[in-house]
Amino acid sequence: MKIHRLVWFVGLLSIGLSAHAADQAARPPNVIVILTDDLGYGDLASYGASQYATPHLDRMAAQGMRFTHYYAPQAVCSASRAGLLTGCYPNRVGIAGAIHSPSKNGLHPDETTIAEVLKAKRYRTAAIGKWHVGHRRPFLPLQQGFDEYLGLPYSNDMWPVRYDGTHAVAQPGKTLPVELPLIEGNEKIRELRTLEDQEILTTLYTERAQAFIRRNRDEPFFLYLAHTMPHVPLAVSSKFKGKSGQGMYGDVVMELDWSVGEIRRTLEECGLTGQTLVIFTSDNGPWLNYGNHAGSAGGLREGKGCTWEGGQRVPCIMVWPGQIPAGTVCSNLASSIDLLPTFAALAGAPLPERKIDGVNILPLLRGDFAANPRDQFLYYYRKNSLEAVRRGSWKLVFPHPGRSYEGFVPGKDRFPGKTNENFEFSGGLYDLRRDPGERYDLKAEHPEIVAELEKIAQAAREDLGDDLTGQPGKNRRPIGEVQ
Repeated sequence: MKIHRLVWFVGLLSIGLSAHAADQAARPPNVIVILTDDLGYGDLASYGASQYATPHLDRMAAQGMRFTHYYAPQAVCSASRAGLLTGCYPNRVGIAGAIHSPSKNGLHPDETTIAEVLKAKRYRTAAIGKWHVGHRRPFLPLQQGFDEYLGLPYSNDMWPVRYDGTHAVAQPGKTLPVELPLIEGNEKIRELRTLEDQEILTTLYTERAQAFIRRNRDEPFFLYLAHTMPHVPLAVSSKFKGKSGQGMYGDVVMELDWSVGEIRRTLEECGLTGQTLVIFTSDNGPWLNYGNHAGSAGGLREGKGCTWEGGQRVPCIMVWPGQIPAGTVCSNLASSIDLLPTFAALAGAPLPERKIDGVNILPLLRGDFAANPRDQFLYYYRKNSLEAVRRGSWKLVFPHPGRSYEGFVPGKDRFPGKTNENFEFSGGLYDLRRDPGERYDLKAEHPEIVAELEKIAQAAREDLGDDLTGQPGKNRRPIGEVQ
């Protein structure tokens, strides 16, 4: 009798385990996007940095895929984040530049975010860290598809604190920014008033992300972890202060690397490593005029705020054991605007009804580089200026005014150096395979390639417009605004 009961129990257990395994196989993957702020193409060891160690990101690259031609949607904070979240070029959804603290604008509630796409498949969703696509209540994460939010609503330098850490004094007729608010859900829970107050941020975000993973281990989730660092003013916890031996910037990057390690360790503890796609990237290139408080473009031209490669080509590492081939390098074009359609494909979720610009890059993640889902990219900046287009390895840069860091001595120890914000670039045609620094104009040698790229540009101008040529575009949508 006991033997029969044992056989019966083992049979039930086997059925239960089989059902659980079937549920796990049918469950769509978890997705984690870790976004850094102003991290440069040359700031990780796997991309050539040698001054400090990034062992967790090195391990992630060794176990996954490192992208060498991955682009931020635009070379500045708000626009880049809007592009990532919506799968659109930022100017399509009406967002340009950085939204400042007095602004009443934000990502329009009618736009569909990654969180809203995945919610259709019952994902749990969390945004942790810097938001910066509208800080008025209708634009905050809980109104944009996220179940949870903790973080700063905009950049950490939008506050009344000077570069030396002292508080600014209001001048007659001028209004100072408010103290930096830390928001949970829709409410401010504290204010950051000093440089030292910001030292908690990387650890705070990391611990909240770990708690979210643990609470949602039994259901699919999307975690958007958008670090405040290494945007100036730099701040680092006591755990990493002085650890790099290369100044505060190195300390900050090492703490971000630690954060990645903690997130991946938590996945391992929860048995979720094989069920989770983890992506690490940056919102734009380095803010070079901050000198030793800025990162490196890794030999690419210019930096943040520029449509030259240093402003928009960023590091990107993706890992998903058993799905992404380990130790691979992808040299195909890809961008953060491609994440939304890729995640939708993974989850079996419908795409937004409104037009998007991203493409599904899942074939690249599987190692099928011949698929080449993205063969061109548009470089927009300022309000709505088409400053360059790329197809394959060829990039055509149009004459335009823009930021240049060249010829100026960078700043030091929190203080910025000068830049030329309206330098008149003459443009040119560049072969990025042979000339990633964009120094040799080949326009005269290849008029046929110029003509092909001009056709791409003209189609973009008809669709999205171009302030440089005075074309409004037919398919731009309005930014959100509160009265």
